[in-house]
Amino acid sequence: MKKTAFITHPSCLQHDTGTGHPESPERLMAIIEQLEVSGLHYQLLDYDAPTVKRECLERAHTKEYLDSIEQNKPAIDGDILQLDADTQMSFHSLEAAKRAAGAVVLATDLVLSGEVNNAFCAVRPPGHHAKRDRAMGFCIYNNIMVGVYHALACGIEKVALLDFDVHHGNGSENIIADDEMILFCSTFQHPYYPYEPCQGSEHVICSPLSAGAGSKEFRVEVTNKWIPALDKFRPQMIFISAGFDAHEDDYLANLNFTEDDYYWVTEKIVNIADKYATGRIVSSLEGGYNTEALANSVEVHLLALLDK
Repeated sequence: MKKTAFITHPSCLQHDTGTGHPESPERLMAIIEQLEVSGLHYQLLDYDAPTVKRECLERAHTKEYLDSIEQNKPAIDGDILQLDADTQMSFHSLEAAKRAAGAVVLATDLVLSGEVNNAFCAVRPPGHHAKRDRAMGFCIYNNIMVGVYHALACGIEKVALLDFDVHHGNGSENIIADDEMILFCSTFQHPYYPYEPCQGSEHVICSPLSAGAGSKEFRVEVTNKWIPALDKFRPQMIFISAGFDAHEDDYLANLNFTEDDYYWVTEKIVNIADKYATGRIVSSLEGGYNTEALANSVEVHLLALLDK
């Protein structure tokens, strides 16, 4: 069995998105409760997410954007600032966002040091829609990209970022641009939010799926596109934008993945990491809004990371 870190922080529960918003604290609460009930939590190594350092954020975001978030944060508990049509920032949100990005940096350090084989960051707000210079789609900082660039700064030369959220990780693609040290593979429902095309290139592998697609279509894309690209690229470390909103029971989209698909794709990723990256994987929570489906999907994702 592999050593898997589980990284979170109470601040992530205090990120207030307002009544009825799908990206709610109940998401994390459901995950934690499910892992405790199943007993899986006791097979993980717990860590508190630290506050991310400014220098780590500046690798993924512009100084102007970071300054604007700091300067405009709500000054009174209970106030909520709209960063865009879907993205809210409350009095506690900036602390939660800094912990979310800090979790991925800590995960990267733990994996690089060999203290653990891999890590899962149970954090919110999510990150993969946040662009270099703006918040978007529930996301303030692009947590996973902060971790990717931290790994590169620590000497890793080739990183793969794999994104199976139902929404295209347009923010990650925006930040990566034409960086040949990063291979980005993304499955997503199309056409659908964020309504920005995945450009595609040798280092950006697009796997758009039509509404109604499920296990068969997803597994064909991973098998025929992701795996050959990963074999060619030979990553030294793998990051995962782990969104679970393509689940058949999720109400924000129209794909039909199951828990078996999430176990299957994670197992494939573990095999690639063992082959090229000495098992090094960092995974961070993105979407997933049916709390029962989310909790069950995270559980099987962790089982595969544990190699069980």
